[in-house]
This record gives sequence, C-alpha cells and structure tokens, in this order.
Amino acid sequence: MAGITAARISEVLSGVRTGLFIGGEWVAGAGTLAVEDPSTGEVLAEVADASPAQGLLALDAAVAAQKDWAATDPRVRGEILRKAFELLTQRAEDFALLMTLEMGKPLPEARGEVTYGAEFFRWFSEEAVRIAGRYATAPSGGTRLLTMKQPVGPVFAITPWNFPLAMGTRKIGPALAAGCTIVVKPAELTPLTTLALVDLLTEAGLPAGVVNVVTTSKAAALSEPIIRDPRLRKITFTGSTPVGRTLIEQSAQQVLKVSMELGGNAPFVVFEDANLDRAVDGAILAKMRNIGEACTAANRFIVHESVAQEFGARLAQRMGDMVVGRGIEDDVQVGPLINAAAVQKVSSLVADAVDHGAKVLTGGRTVGDRGYFYAPTVLTEVPRTAGMFSQEIFGPVAPITTFATDAEGIELANDTEFGLVAYAFTESLTRALTVAERLETGMVGINQGIVSNPAAPFGGVKASGIGREGGLEGIEEYLETKYVGIAL
Repeated sequence: MAGITAARISEVLSGVRTGLFIGGEWVAGAGTLAVEDPSTGEVLAEVADASPAQGLLALDAAVAAQKDWAATDPRVRGEILRKAFELLTQRAEDFALLMTLEMGKPLPEARGEVTYGAEFFRWFSEEAVRIAGRYATAPSGGTRLLTMKQPVGPVFAITPWNFPLAMGTRKIGPALAAGCTIVVKPAELTPLTTLALVDLLTEAGLPAGVVNVVTTSKAAALSEPIIRDPRLRKITFTGSTPVGRTLIEQSAQQVLKVSMELGGNAPFVVFEDANLDRAVDGAILAKMRNIGEACTAANRFIVHESVAQEFGARLAQRMGDMVVGRGIEDDVQVGPLINAAAVQKVSSLVADAVDHGAKVLTGGRTVGDRGYFYAPTVLTEVPRTAGMFSQEIFGPVAPITTFATDAEGIELANDTEFGLVAYAFTESLTRALTVAERLETGMVGINQGIVSNPAAPFGGVKASGIGREGGLEGIEEYLETKYVGIAL
C-alpha cells in the first residue's frame, strides 16, 4: 500500500460532505446509510438517507431554478462547466482515490475515469454555445420556417455504481449546457463521488438549485413521486434493463423525454484473419476494464474455430497473470467486485457453464478471505445453452465459443435481446465494414477494445436503451425543438 497511507485516506474521506444537497444547501436526511469498501467490507462513511418527501424538495429546488438557468447566457453556462473541468483535473488524485475506495477499481483505472469524466464537462462547455436552429423558406414561398432549440426543463438523473464520476458528468454536463436544472440520485453503493462532485460544481460558480443531489437507500420509493410529478420533463437513467423498463412505464404518464442506457451482452468476435496480438490486447481492455463490471464489457467471446485454441491460451495466460488485490495497492490490476451478491452471481454463472461442459483455462474461484474478490477467469468450449451467454456477467470472466463462417459468427453475435456494443477483429476492411453494418448494436469497435469517447454518441439499440450520451447528439437529448411559422 505504498504511497496511500491511512492518513491520506482519512483526508480524502473527511473532505466529502455527507448530507443531501438541495437548493444550494446541505441538509440532513431522514436517516443515514453506510457506504462500504468492497475490498475490506468495512464502512467508509455514513451518508444521508433521503425520504421520498426530500426527493420532492429537490425537485422543488430544480423547478424554482429552471427559468433563470434557462435564461442564463450560453457562454456563462459554458464557462461554469469549463471551470468545473479545470477543478476536476486539478483534483484528479482525490477523486481517483475516492472512487477506488468506494467502488474498488484500481487507482490507474480510477485516474482514467477522472480524465474521461472530466472531458464531458469540457466537451459540453463547448457545446453550450453551439445550440442552433435553422431558418428556411417554405416550399410554397409565402412563409418562413423558423426552428429553435429550447431546454426541455427539469431533469431527473439516476446514475449507477460502476462509474461513479463519469456517469454523473455524462448526464450533468449536457443538462447544464442545454439550460436544464437537474436532480441527481447516485447509486446507494457509491454516492461519495457524486457528493464531492456537486461541491466542486458549486465552487465553479453554479447557482443554487441548478444541481441537486439526493442519496437514498429507498430508490424506488424516492424516484416514483418525482417521475409522476408533472413539473419534471425528462428522466435519464443508466442501469439494468428491468429497472429501465419500470422507469419507462412510470414516465409514460407524464410523457417524459427519456434517455435509457441499459444492460449489455457484448459479443467479441475474432475472425480467422485477425491479428491475434491485437485481438488479445483488445480482449483484455474489453473484458477487464472496471473488473468486468461495465455494460460495455465483452460478455461473449465468439472466436473462429481455426484460431480459438491459440486465442484462448493467450488470453488465459494474460488474465491468469493479472494481480488481484485492493485497488489502492501498487501493481494491482484487478480489484474486488462491488458486493457479495456480485460474487455469488459470477460464481453461479461459472458453475453453470462448467456443468454444461465448459472447461476452465484459468481462474474460476474466489480470492482471499475478506472483501469481494474473484479471480480473472477464462472458459473455453462454452455451450450456447450456458446462462452466461444470455446474462450479463458483470465480472472478470471470459467465456469462449467458436464459429465456422462469417454468417454464423454474426448470427451468434446478434442472438441476444441486447444491443449496446460489439467488438470485431479482422484485417479485412471489407469484412470490417460488412460486419459493422450487420451487427445489431448502437456501437461497434473494430480492432479496438474500448469505444467510449466523450466526442462520440454512446448508446444502444433493442433492450440496451434509448437515446445517446456524448458527441454532437448528447445535448439534443436535453433540448426540445420548436417550430415557428412566419407569414410574409
């Protein structure tokens, strides 16, 4: 644990306010909830546990601030986001350590998330001043057609536990740039980063009520009254597909604008002409980023039968050599899963695959006697009937199955209700373009294991979601289009 002392941990944790942030004020919750370190099982902090009534108070604050924030000059909104980007960059080490403590990811990955997350503030600080409409002459010639963009209004954002910073900035950034106020409900398991982030936004000059944060152990009870309230105009959610479906149903009553980034079951397809060095490197990134706890994680490795044995051996060697441990320790590459339930799920999926005939090349076991660690695992000869081929693993497990023809490989890749991202490795440009067009996903990585980029539209199709985050498209999710006809 060289370099990260107990005093340093205490310093970072003590700097985080643990109340609810409503209308620019820190207030106590109806109770408290414990935030646990998944590496040790020990409690890091107690934060406010908001009641449903306090959730509505947060919406009250957002509604009260909406008119003035929408009227704020785009340049001013952009400069606040730019200042937040600069402050976040300056305090990268504090935020990285905080995320490692509450979520478990190794410090190098947490630093990478700070860089990635901060970039959403910079990107949308620039987009704030580029919101534009259009002016046209009607085909009949007698009318002018004016199209303008306006903020949709108060937003309710529900963020997940696996990327505590980036999923917040990816939603807060475009909302603020567009002129929307927002209520953020961070995940119960990892709320500390969001609480630190809203403090930073206040320091950057954000007016009271524009961003409000409510932490709670009663997510459904708190969220439903907010979603049912007619003053809310948009909900944005990142999380599981079952919860997303429920939120969409609830949002229908008020006909809310929705953005849903839901579950994934990403195929990682390796064709016979793939550069295996590049494919294995890409597999490590696509599978092991964030300990495999990512909706973009490669979930099914679909490998051409002519290279499957070599690919599996190479991947098993690389994953078997990875260092497992507490994320704040030097040289650790794989941290803990988020909680005991996550370990149980991964263990059950691996046992199920083995029962169905899969062979373990490496891993397949828990690690240590405290915390929630699971060894990086590679399985081969995994039948398509195994549960992990239809369920999101959300852990460091790579199941390999084979295919014989391109058509079969693509059919296997598309054989899921999900459609967030797919990865394909080939040295043929023709094959790459053909496969990219035929894969039923919102994103495709060709010869690369990471696709996320603040400048690109992130999102899926089918049961993986609605809408896009990031890129030129990201701010549109927070804007309404108004048409004005002008008679001459």
